Amino acid sequence: MEDVAEPTAPPAPHLTTTVEKGRFCTAHCTCGWRGPARRARSKARSDAEGHGAYGDGMSPVAAA
Repeated sequence: MEDVAEPTAPPAPHLTTTVEKGRFCTAHCTCGWRGPARRARSKARSDAEGHGAYGDGMSPVAAA
């Protein structure tokens, strides 16, 4: 009898949002990742886009 690997489900997509708290905006992901607090919404959005594209938060955009 051969060992046959069962098909696995594809990884869930990283769905990101931004959350404002006081003067700061933070990127959040459904996987549990959270970006740094930013005063500029555009930077938080860039963090979210970078995490969604790379799935690890280590994109060139997020590292800048």
